[in-house]
Amino acid sequence: MLRWTVTFLIVAIIAAVFGFGGIAAGAASIAKILFFIFIVLFLLSLIFGRSAKV
Repeated sequence: MLRWTVTFLIVAIIAAVFGFGGIAAGAASIAKILFFIFIVLFLLSLIFGRSAKV
């Protein structure tokens, strides 16, 4: 999931450089959503991974 976030971030940066504002904003918002989903899943795996081993 983090790989998709980086991919959309790179697409947003490239689109912004070439002047495609709408595409850049859309790709950046998708990257932001995927990043927050990744963080939530990562924290959940840390919490439940520790409790399963104990």
